[in-house]
Amino acid sequence: MTKEVTDFSAKDYTDPPPAPLVDFEELRQWSFYRAIIAEFIATLLFLYVTILTVIGYKHQADVDAGGDVCGGVGILGIAWAFGGMIFILVYCTAGISGGHINPAVTFGLFLARKVSLIRAVLYMVAQCLGAICGVGFVKAFQSAYYNRYGGGVNVMAGGHSKGVGLGAEIIGTFVLVYTVFSATDPKRNARDSHVPVLAPLPIGFAVFMVHLATIPVTGTGINPARSFGAAVIFNGDKAWDEHWIFWVGPFIGAFIAAFYHQFVLRAGAIKALGSFRSTA
Repeated sequence: MTKEVTDFSAKDYTDPPPAPLVDFEELRQWSFYRAIIAEFIATLLFLYVTILTVIGYKHQADVDAGGDVCGGVGILGIAWAFGGMIFILVYCTAGISGGHINPAVTFGLFLARKVSLIRAVLYMVAQCLGAICGVGFVKAFQSAYYNRYGGGVNVMAGGHSKGVGLGAEIIGTFVLVYTVFSATDPKRNARDSHVPVLAPLPIGFAVFMVHLATIPVTGTGINPARSFGAAVIFNGDKAWDEHWIFWVGPFIGAFIAAFYHQFVLRAGAIKALGSFRSTA
């Protein structure tokens, strides 16, 4: 009677090869430019809908303008607008550009070698330009209310220090980028293939939940392009005084999320398997 040996080395999933640091070949491919256009349009639409929602809510809740303090969509509705638009736009663009729509997400994926440096830089440029254009459309269509209600600019709420705001942005972006890594992890998809979860859904819910938690603190950035586009179009001192928080915080959060997922969770699983083999 022979002993049956099971080979634990085989994997039921395939990790994509790491992206090259600099890939000039991308510059010759139409798919590369199509992805940049997709990021630009997606970020434009994201800012257009969400900033309009913010301004509309503030107008409807403005008692001095005949509104009702309990009127409008409220913080819950604003959070749904941001989370819902991310769900829609990631779903639409994931197969074209990866559906980043956020420089912090792009930065995290670059650190994990999911995209090249050239793609990461041009994605961020396209996202910021798209955000500026999206908020520009809001100002053009809502000129009567845009300046009165702050243009959807991210600023620190009263009673909170800059350190608290920075921490909120770091943790909020960590939640988002960690969710992106988890939702797109080929190992998780293979392991949980019996649970049909659409990747954009948990990403959109992550944005929704983070907004619920941090709107009262920073107005919720977690997306440097969103904060930058609103600041450029509004262009007031208040918009720029604390603007660094909405770049530094998200990039630190993205860095921590990339490190945690790639080098702690994924490497930890490999070490555990090696330990199991050594004791078998």
